[in-house]
Amino acid sequence: MSSAPDRKIQTGNDRVIARWLWDGFIRKRLPLIGLAVVFMVLEAAMLGAFSYLVQPMFDDVLVEGDRSRVVLVAVAMAMVFFGRGSARLVHKSVMAWQAEKATAELQGVLLAHLATLDQAFFKFHAPGVLIERVRGDSAALGRVFNGLITGAGRDGASVVVLLGVALWTDWQWTLAAIAAIPVVIVPILALQRLIRRRSREARLAAADSSNRLDETFHGISTIQLTGTEAQELGRFRQIMKTYARKATRAAVGKASVSTVMDFGAAIGFALVLIVGGFQIIEGTRTVGQFMSFFTALGLLFDPMRKLSALSAEWQNILASLERTHALLQVVPKVVSPSAPTAKPPARDMARVELRDVSFGYDATPVLRDLSLVAEAGQTTAIVGPSGAGKTTIFTLLTRLADVQAGQVLIGGQDVRDHDLAALRGLFSVVSQDSALFDESLRDNVTLGAGDVSEDALHAALTDAHVSDFLPGLPQGLDTLAGPRGSSLSGGQRQRVAIARALLRNAPILLLDEATSALDAKSEALVQNAL
Repeated sequence: MSSAPDRKIQTGNDRVIARWLWDGFIRKRLPLIGLAVVFMVLEAAMLGAFSYLVQPMFDDVLVEGDRSRVVLVAVAMAMVFFGRGSARLVHKSVMAWQAEKATAELQGVLLAHLATLDQAFFKFHAPGVLIERVRGDSAALGRVFNGLITGAGRDGASVVVLLGVALWTDWQWTLAAIAAIPVVIVPILALQRLIRRRSREARLAAADSSNRLDETFHGISTIQLTGTEAQELGRFRQIMKTYARKATRAAVGKASVSTVMDFGAAIGFALVLIVGGFQIIEGTRTVGQFMSFFTALGLLFDPMRKLSALSAEWQNILASLERTHALLQVVPKVVSPSAPTAKPPARDMARVELRDVSFGYDATPVLRDLSLVAEAGQTTAIVGPSGAGKTTIFTLLTRLADVQAGQVLIGGQDVRDHDLAALRGLFSVVSQDSALFDESLRDNVTLGAGDVSEDALHAALTDAHVSDFLPGLPQGLDTLAGPRGSSLSGGQRQRVAIARALLRNAPILLLDEATSALDAKSEALVQNAL
């Protein structure tokens, strides 16, 4: 489930988010957006031309029977539809291209920002929730291009063009048609607030469902071994039932805007039919004029309805983007100093010291006034029960989090005075949870090692006893490890992680129960190599 801190990642300042979108993603794409808008206007012009051609089609061809006009009107109608289809293809292609590029850019920015945050942040924000932020909420940016900008450009131009045709045909009919618009404005404004609230609730429920799926897939073995499949399925169904209810409420709110507009359109159509019908009966207006106007009016209310729905769409988009934007406002607590004063120590000077260190997560203390020294060139073992803070010490040494009191020193220099990348370059780390990626074994072993020779690579593989199981793999070193190393056993994953640490050959080697998944014989051999 998403945690309470995650639910606080919100902001309601529409102007701030709009400015962020403009500065970060829209302004630099204005030339291509402008090109797309030109073709949106062209599509709208074709709609106006079609409604205009309805008058000669009725008055000259169908009523008067003018044969000379039949082919001309038919060709003109065909050209209108060809032009409209071509214009729509161009602007939709351009906007879809920009939408995908902008969304991918935002997702990259989000991931890069998340990579700068400390361990405390990830302790309180579940992976499934963050995945929903990066993949789900950020997709709303694409709707800004495909929905808002396209809708405003195409439908806005259509309203102007079709309203012009309607006014040119008969301004009195036009006033009668739009007389109901002021009546629907108030309920539409009220619906906007409702849609915003319901859309936000739906996004929170979507994050809960993503997190539950993430936990289920990562814990599938435990679920199967404990026979709790039905229980977990019941929990997921309950979460999805909640999501479906909230998403439906958001969708109904959004659809209500179009319904309100349709009520206004019904009043307008009725007034025009009454006024126009009497004028045609009296002979002051022609059937062609009425059909041309009625066509323009019929085409006009559709883009007007879509334009009114844009406000609801914007509220829906805001519900996602406000959380994405707020996530980017989380300030990294662990950063490199602007002017690092510490230099990476020589290998034989990499003495590790903790002085009166205190640290905790939220209100839970983990370390209190801890002091210890690990001399360079020696092995120092930290022994304690589970939860005593052994892994936390490694976290503080590598600045995955910073101390809340006291100092951590490497070679007599505070770790906070080091360049962050240079500091972490001093360490090779092997944890009990060996992090492997869905890449080849070669890529997993050489991760972070830079350019290495084949001799150095094979030496590390041999010392970590990865070479023992390589011949049994279908493609040797080029075999994919699978998601989270799933194609390997627990012991094999740890050996790969140990080989990575050996190849990195950093001055300080941190082992967090690194051989826990190995058998006794392999553990002794690996420890000897280390």
